[in-house]
Amino acid sequence: MNEVIFSAKAPSPIGPYSQGRRIGNTWYFSGQIALDAESGQMIGLDSVELQTEQVMKNIGLLLEHCGLTWNEVVKTSIFLKDMNDFPKVNAVYASAFPEGSDYPARETVEVARLPKDALVEISIIAAK
Repeated sequence: MNEVIFSAKAPSPIGPYSQGRRIGNTWYFSGQIALDAESGQMIGLDSVELQTEQVMKNIGLLLEHCGLTWNEVVKTSIFLKDMNDFPKVNAVYASAFPEGSDYPARETVEVARLPKDALVEISIIAAK
């Protein structure tokens, strides 16, 4: 199975890419930034915590659309504008996963710039 994922509840792509793709029992989700799905506007322009909360909300909406949970996330990639924000992002990120769950594999990297001048972007891979 090779399926394009689209949920109207999550932010629409801002370029030529899909919200995600499903190949067999694996889902690959594009990076999410702190866009509000209804307004298309960035949330928390000066707050990495608010942006991370919105990013995790957007990811949650995509997981729900695909019938997945946070427990099925096997890999995440976190991109930060400033690595000094790592502890703040890490705290919000960890709170999205159910208590006692096994955390996914992950990398976190600092980048020069993100789309729409976001402070954080997160992409995931899930498997069921």
